[in-house]
Amino acid sequence: MLRKSLYLLIAMSMVLWLAGCASNANQAASSGGGSAEGSSAPKAVTIAYSEGGSTMDPAEASDLTSDTLVLALYDQLVTYGTKSSEGGEIANTEDIQPMLAESWDVSDDKLTYTFHLREGVKFHSGNPLTANSVLYSFERLKNSDSGSFLYGMSAIDKVTAVDDHTVEVKLSKPNHMFLQMISLYNFSIVDDVLVKEKGDGDFLKTNEAGSGPFLLEKWDPATEAVFNANSDYWQGAPKVSKVNMKFTKEASNRVLLLNKGDVDMAIEIPPKDVANLQSNEKLKVQSNASNRILYFAMNNKVKPFDNPKVRQAISYAIPYDQLINNVMYGQAKQMKSAVASNTPGYTDAGYNYTYDLEKAKKLLAEAGYPDGFTFDLTLGSGFQDWADDAVLIQAELAKIGVTMNIVNVARAQFLEQQREGNLTAYISKWTSFVNDPGYHLGFLMYSKGSSNYMHYNNAEVDKLWEQASTEQDENARKELYGKAQEIITSEAPWAYLYEYNRIVGMNKNISGYVYYPDEVIRFYSLNKQ
Repeated sequence: MLRKSLYLLIAMSMVLWLAGCASNANQAASSGGGSAEGSSAPKAVTIAYSEGGSTMDPAEASDLTSDTLVLALYDQLVTYGTKSSEGGEIANTEDIQPMLAESWDVSDDKLTYTFHLREGVKFHSGNPLTANSVLYSFERLKNSDSGSFLYGMSAIDKVTAVDDHTVEVKLSKPNHMFLQMISLYNFSIVDDVLVKEKGDGDFLKTNEAGSGPFLLEKWDPATEAVFNANSDYWQGAPKVSKVNMKFTKEASNRVLLLNKGDVDMAIEIPPKDVANLQSNEKLKVQSNASNRILYFAMNNKVKPFDNPKVRQAISYAIPYDQLINNVMYGQAKQMKSAVASNTPGYTDAGYNYTYDLEKAKKLLAEAGYPDGFTFDLTLGSGFQDWADDAVLIQAELAKIGVTMNIVNVARAQFLEQQREGNLTAYISKWTSFVNDPGYHLGFLMYSKGSSNYMHYNNAEVDKLWEQASTEQDENARKELYGKAQEIITSEAPWAYLYEYNRIVGMNKNISGYVYYPDEVIRFYSLNKQ
């Protein structure tokens, strides 16, 4: 069960002093978040983020900051447990724990989940959380622009309120990822009574209607967001009285603020700055292996990349050690499957792509390109490591007779072109929020996957994925996913580059940080000594 703690929040004068909220954000008058910062009282934490987010609507959130706003304000039916690792505390994605649902029953055919809601939980407005709140929240997600695909992937067929505190969810087919999926922030439970009163529409974009551990004081996407502790939170008040999110676009400025002690934490730390931060005796850096991957995609429908031997040749020409050591300063590891290595069911079976230019030349000759060829690599802006990687790869490909023209485009233009599926080759990253091969491969490698932009199509892989998606035996399911990964690796629709570390810098007086696969910081567990 989740740990519970309770702190009496005092000195309301601070709340009055900080009450200058944005005019479009609903106030949190009863937050109790203005605790005096005495030696034993909860304290404020300031965190530097790169961007200010685009929405607070759980159904529409799709960027890191927006996701963070949602998880500060809302609860979900279930959540992940945690476990210790060498890099600190991390989420245990195979341990589903109660949250708003204190328990649940699953039918023998795995098609019906009956959730028993906690009684006495109230939204920030004072309205009670009921089964109707769950129905309303799920229906909003089903009809949303951004999150509806998650609803579809969850295989929900029908949601029914059995009584005020019991919800029955029927699936169209068994889905071993269902509980993991409804732990995501998009499945947050909103105050149905309040939202209906406000007419829904765009109300939740700039206002909150949650039951979570914090209440909104201010959100200005250009500068900052401020949250006050919810002293009436059903799990007990947070350990910190306030969280200030400072939006600081330049990574160098975030590093500077952290080094000077002007912020307590900073995210998206450049790998080159890790050693410098570690030399500051007042700071600590937590670097966790993540399931965020970087890959070199080749359009499998476009010559010469319709030939697997050409794709394999490219994979043998990648200078992996240079990418990891010279570009990422050791804050990454070599990728050896389409699935990240910390995903349950991962296998590197079939991976043979060491840096070997002679092998690459041989494969090109066998594919009918003994003199090489020329192609364009489209490179989206905004990521220095991508640009550095491209230059290093370009130099190595030239040694095997392949000319790679780097075409730089703005980030927005790149994303649009990527979605169109017409790019010849590109570098891109992916993070699977559900830590399961089915989620990952279903988006990226299944022939009908919505993010299969390089048109990989293998009938056997499709069949294995479809079988695994309904297989309830965990070992059998992992075997199916393992076979799929081996086939994909052998056909090299991507050249695997690396798996990122998630780097968070913080003052040594900060504790309670937990790494989650979605890379969102949960403020509730934070503490400041």
